[in-house]
Amino acid sequence: MKRNSKVLVSVWVLLFLALSTGLWGQEAYDIRSNYSKSEHMVPMRDGIRLFTIVYAPKDASQKYPILLHRTPYGSGPYGPDAYRRSLGPSADFAKEGFIFVYQDVRGQFRSEGDFVVMRPIRPDKRNKADTDESSDVYDTIEWLLKNVPNHNGCVGQWGISYPGSQTVWGMIEAHPALKASSPQAPAIDMFIGDDFHHNGAFRLTYTFGWLLGSARVRKGPADSRAPLFDYGTPDGYRFFLKLGSLVNINERYLKNEVPTWNEYMEHPDYDAYWERQNPVKYLKNIRPAVLNVAGWFDAEDFYGPLETYRNIEKYNASNRSTIVIGPWLHGGWASMPGDSLGDIRFGSMTGEYFRQNVEFPFFKYYLKDQGDLKLPETLVFVTGANEWKSYDRWPPAQAEVKNLYLQAEGKLSFTPPSSPAGEGFDSFISDPAKPVPFSSETRLSQGHLWMVEDQRFASTRPDVLVYESELLSEDVTIAGPITATLFVSTTGTDADWIVKLIDVYPGNAPDNTPNPKGVRMGDFQMLLAGEVIRSRYRNSFSIPEPLVPDQPTKVEFSLRDRCHRFLKGHRIMVQVQSSWFPVIDRNPQKFINIYKAKDTDFQKATHKVYRSGQLLSHLKVGILR
Repeated sequence: MKRNSKVLVSVWVLLFLALSTGLWGQEAYDIRSNYSKSEHMVPMRDGIRLFTIVYAPKDASQKYPILLHRTPYGSGPYGPDAYRRSLGPSADFAKEGFIFVYQDVRGQFRSEGDFVVMRPIRPDKRNKADTDESSDVYDTIEWLLKNVPNHNGCVGQWGISYPGSQTVWGMIEAHPALKASSPQAPAIDMFIGDDFHHNGAFRLTYTFGWLLGSARVRKGPADSRAPLFDYGTPDGYRFFLKLGSLVNINERYLKNEVPTWNEYMEHPDYDAYWERQNPVKYLKNIRPAVLNVAGWFDAEDFYGPLETYRNIEKYNASNRSTIVIGPWLHGGWASMPGDSLGDIRFGSMTGEYFRQNVEFPFFKYYLKDQGDLKLPETLVFVTGANEWKSYDRWPPAQAEVKNLYLQAEGKLSFTPPSSPAGEGFDSFISDPAKPVPFSSETRLSQGHLWMVEDQRFASTRPDVLVYESELLSEDVTIAGPITATLFVSTTGTDADWIVKLIDVYPGNAPDNTPNPKGVRMGDFQMLLAGEVIRSRYRNSFSIPEPLVPDQPTKVEFSLRDRCHRFLKGHRIMVQVQSSWFPVIDRNPQKFINIYKAKDTDFQKATHKVYRSGQLLSHLKVGILR
């Protein structure tokens, strides 16, 4: 059993590294025959040296631009005779010819210094000791221009996930030679919308696994990751439920080897610790052209790329910035064909389309001054319709905002209830001892495909409220942000609220071909968007407030953006629940510091969701005509 659990974690780690660095899914190309590899310790302004690998074309008949990738996940393989089997974001780049540079960030793998998760920007640098990720990118580019021969003076940077955040930091106070940047799924705000929290709710499985794998205290430079953690079971739901309160985690497993975990436990609310990590306020005077990339079904970092794009637009009116959003999981555009996710089919190779028609032309145009780049302001894939659409802004100006109301008898409609009087509500008992699982599958890590998973397993639980429209008589296309407005009460003093927007297929929908798992698509409940908020943060992430028992209260939060067509004959469904385990930690349903809660603090509570009178719970969506 233990051997199996380690194998499962190992597969997850390999997948994450592949998606982050674009190692998989590329055509074979002989890197060793066409590129020379060299390894360097590049000095930063404070004397810390960062391990850097340079792959330069052997053909010296022309000059080449530099493509920089900075990562905490390892820039290897290490050693002068060990070559990567692919270079750059996709196969086209190595064949075209670039100088590829891979660098371990501070405190990771072979680089010197200390690693700090989401190391904050230091805007007022007064001496050489004042460094941040922005200055490290600047100093790296400066060294490359002086020490790597045969370049054309142009530099580009790209990365996915944490390397995507590195790309955002690199755009701030950028080196003049940085001409093109592509932050892809960057993590921006670790409390409000990315990775470790969503709307203040703690993302348990991801934080536990990521910090164990990437943020343990190290004794010195190394060529490999920390040893894999042995869960002792393939069942993450069981593992984390038996673990109990969060206070048990450091004592039982981390043993103070992951100081960032302890820091998180000391900062339960949005304070200066979290605020200083968010770089968007520094996204001013951005000079490089920017290609922002996001995936509709990214479970980790969908908030980040949208916020990066919005703030570049806000502060840099003349910047050449584009956002592309496709039907992908976290990093899927880099390595997957993009024609499907789980049981959902998209009708075309969307990943290949992005790599060949968007990403490669972008860098070729800005770094080589070649090609005729015709990227729109916004390029999005409309799921359901399964087609690419271009817009001159996001969200589209033509989207008309409408309310989708929760109604009696589990109904859902764009028309308000015909009899608004009374105190209509639906109720359920939320039991922290039996939380609603996020997936029907037995797994350790949360993975990624659950973002489009069939929700029929949840819809039958008594602690999940289900609201469903009539059969649609015509197509309904939504575009832009989705906002949930709930009027709720509880017998406790705190509660989590999860709202899921779902596309319900017709009962006679044909099964997929091939169909190795035997999934029946008739009445399939495709998860389209889902998000969580912790009630205490309904008015402020910094100043939590308890709920008054049995007092109706407004709770409003974003389910983030989507662009989807509900087809004629389908139904629209909304599910409301109070646990999503173990993606989100359990709420004891008391207004206490959850990070310090004892196992005895967890209690059952009765929750109500109101849908009449002045308390009309609804979703706000943009409708395209």
